[in-house]
Amino acid sequence: MWYNCCMSENGSSAIDREFGIWKVTRFYLPLLFQAFSQSVSYPLVAGIVTAGALGVDALTAFAQGQQIMFMIGCLGGGLVMTGMVHARTLSGYLAFRRLNAYMMIALLALQALMAFHPFDVWIFTDFLKLPPPLAEVARWTLLTGVVMNGLFFLRNVPMVVLFNNLESGKANNATIARLILTFILAFVFRRMNLVGPKWGLLALTLGVALEYVLTELYAIPYVRKMRVGVPNLSWKLAFIQFRFTLPLSFGTCLLAASPLAIAAFVGRSENAAIMLAIHYVTMGVANPIGFGALRMQPVSIQFPPEKKGDLRTLYYSIGAGAVLGIALLVFSLPGISNLYFGSYQNVNAEHIWMARSAVALYALWPIFLAIRARIEGIAAYRRRPRAVMAGQITYLLSLIAALALTLSLNTPGYLMSIIAIYFATLCTTAAIYASMK
Repeated sequence: MWYNCCMSENGSSAIDREFGIWKVTRFYLPLLFQAFSQSVSYPLVAGIVTAGALGVDALTAFAQGQQIMFMIGCLGGGLVMTGMVHARTLSGYLAFRRLNAYMMIALLALQALMAFHPFDVWIFTDFLKLPPPLAEVARWTLLTGVVMNGLFFLRNVPMVVLFNNLESGKANNATIARLILTFILAFVFRRMNLVGPKWGLLALTLGVALEYVLTELYAIPYVRKMRVGVPNLSWKLAFIQFRFTLPLSFGTCLLAASPLAIAAFVGRSENAAIMLAIHYVTMGVANPIGFGALRMQPVSIQFPPEKKGDLRTLYYSIGAGAVLGIALLVFSLPGISNLYFGSYQNVNAEHIWMARSAVALYALWPIFLAIRARIEGIAAYRRRPRAVMAGQITYLLSLIAALALTLSLNTPGYLMSIIAIYFATLCTTAAIYASMK
């Protein structure tokens, strides 16, 4: 049998990474719950945002401000994958921590700059076509979101340590604590009439802060085990990791631009305000499931194919994606959709059918997404980050092409995004497979 081992500096503490259904599931399930918990906090907070003076329109501005924030943060989006490949020794860990800190400082400064004139006008008024009150909400969200984005960067280091020791369960525990706190704050804030985008962002930020602190505490014992021997503190290691993460981060940034592309095209469709609102509330349901499917990336890094033609993680990905797709269908049931989209998200009764249909149409998406995530993880494990970047460039280009075509055909806005996302996901997978060969 072929074993991949994660060793400390002196070669001890080997970890068995041979594929096994239960072993993989035990690693994947906490990742799945973590992705779901992280993503579900946003729909929870949406209830705070939409209950303010601007109503459901505030969610559009709030979401677009955060999309710019996440797009800038995604310039460091390859850091976690880089750490999982390169930070398995003390020297690699210290170099990764240094790289993460410098990229955090640079990108947070860029985020703050984008919230000031004239960049804010170019982004929110000229490109995204937001009216002045909503453009100001988006600008404020981007500026004050620097704190939350900084916490995400800080969390990278302890999270990589936990993943490399196959302790995804502990990372998940921290995320569950974040979700519980966010849920409590969502309930308390609404009861106290502390509503609107500012209070929504505060609830999100406090939850992320708790998650970071707990993740850091969980990682301490594993970092101490690494501190054996004399580490190599050369800048060369950090530079090697930077070169590895650069194509991953660049591609992730392009990928993060896709929601902006969707907003730009759907915002030009008929009944644009309604279509954008439907898109955002349905993605609030689909995204947690999608992020769960994307967690096949760390699974395929930690449990790579053991020989040529080993497709066990592919079959596992298909099965996991199918289960996630069934979970999406639950939100298309009349009673649940009326309760969630109508009572909680304040969608008008005559528009709920569109939200229900959109969620049902997304049911096959997790399968394709899990397959894509698997090959991305394998490419990273084989130290082929440019293959991942090629796929992510393909995603954005194919997404824009599909959006342009559907807009020219006068397709309803909420369907435009669904068609484009399916098409882009399939094109991405094909591009990565082609690049790997």
